[in-house]
Amino acid sequence: MPSSLWPYVTPGIPDDLFERLPGIPLSQREVRLILISHLRLKADSLLWDIGAGTGTIPVEVGLLCPQGRVIAIERDEEVASLIRRNCDRFNVHNVEVVEGSAPDCLHKLVDPPDCVCIEGGRPMKDIIREVWQRLLTHGRIVATAYSLENLYVISESFAELQVRNIEIVQSAVNRLERQGNQQTFAATDPMFVLSGEKLD
Repeated sequence: MPSSLWPYVTPGIPDDLFERLPGIPLSQREVRLILISHLRLKADSLLWDIGAGTGTIPVEVGLLCPQGRVIAIERDEEVASLIRRNCDRFNVHNVEVVEGSAPDCLHKLVDPPDCVCIEGGRPMKDIIREVWQRLLTHGRIVATAYSLENLYVISESFAELQVRNIEIVQSAVNRLERQGNQQTFAATDPMFVLSGEKLD
């Protein structure tokens, strides 16, 4: 059932419609659209979102794929509650929030995923390796990197695991903002999105 807050079938919910907590990251709308496009979701996909933060990806995917499921993994209890509140705000009922640190908590998840979005967590290499073992054949893995160190670790991990059809995109988004009487363009934080497939 569509949300009254966002009664559209297209993704791209404005950032200010989500409840937020100070210091908790939020995947900005334009970056979310890139992430979702690289997940290549099907109507009944099972997505694991690791380091789900504010819960923007679970909400967007939950609305896009009402027959699918999202497992949102978040280690902080207060942040996990925030994800649940944002799901409630948008009338999303196909998201399960798992409180725990990846990769240690992943053994609790019974069903293997069709796709995985890794938005955070440490150690990144261990998380990617564990996710890869659980990912279904022809599944998709998508990871974000805000730093050169994370970009290197993810790239190296993808090479070691022989991830196929790798794509790397760097977002460079500018938004129109008002500063006094002027309207200026302000850059959002640049980010790398790395994705690929498991073919065997």
